[in-house]
Amino acid sequence: MASITCNNSFADVQTKFLAPMYGVEFVVSMIGNSLAIWLLGPGGSKNPHAGIIFSLNLAVSDLFYSLSLPLLVAYYIMNKNWVFGSAICKVERFIFNCNLYGSIFFITCISANRCLGIVFPFYTRGRVKSKHAKLVSVGIWVLVASISAPVFFFSKLQGEHNNTECIGTAVHTELPSYFPYSLFLAGFGCALPFLITFLSYIGIAKAVWKSHGLEPREKRKVVTLVCVVVLLYTISFVPYHILRNLNLRNRMAPSDCKWSLKIHSAFQVAKALVSLNPCIHPLLYTAVIDNVRAKLGCYTESQDMKTQEETRLSTL
Repeated sequence: MASITCNNSFADVQTKFLAPMYGVEFVVSMIGNSLAIWLLGPGGSKNPHAGIIFSLNLAVSDLFYSLSLPLLVAYYIMNKNWVFGSAICKVERFIFNCNLYGSIFFITCISANRCLGIVFPFYTRGRVKSKHAKLVSVGIWVLVASISAPVFFFSKLQGEHNNTECIGTAVHTELPSYFPYSLFLAGFGCALPFLITFLSYIGIAKAVWKSHGLEPREKRKVVTLVCVVVLLYTISFVPYHILRNLNLRNRMAPSDCKWSLKIHSAFQVAKALVSLNPCIHPLLYTAVIDNVRAKLGCYTESQDMKTQEETRLSTL
């Protein structure tokens, strides 16, 4: 087991780094996602196609997660002393998981929908409708809630150094049961959607680059979006799952304190990067949804003269 000094170092990383990060992320995410919901919701969207429906669900997921951040800020400011009770602890961890995997799956749906519309436009026209997107969205919420439900069992309160900690993964005695569950989430909840998203955007990039009906500026815009989405995965979702399982493995078979602290610290940075996604997603909405520009007064009559191919590219 790690020494008491090492355990104190673990707490220092969280209280000094995560508390201010979560505070800033709460403010930015609340503003950005509230605006996104206003723009994408029934009162703002004149054409609620599949891409808008998936984006709206993503914004709602991000907003609910943002509402849970003040609890974590208070928790870390009070030196990891959870005073809100066991039920709230479990709910907060459940909301985090739902947002994490809801974000991943809805980004995957947005990517696949965009790929179908650009690579196979004649096949998907008239076949992919808003009602299909609504059904898929309901299915995703059910799936995400189902794979996140074990958190209610594993997440517990634990006394540590005269404080009451809210355990986000599992207490030490339950790690052998939690570790396979964590590996499942990494594979099914991250690796598989990442593969689908990556292949979708590869297809989009190829189709756009070969197109003769688009200006170089439009091609660069789409390729930039491809790079941004793939970058989101590679700097947040993927490192988070890798480091979480490395940290769990290290807790089950501890090595020296310095190595444990490095793994734990890297995992805290990954947690902050994952929580940064709700702040970044609104930027993706404004980059690809034309009714956002209409709401902000930047929509011009020339938009109505866009070619059929360009219109497909603007509907995520």
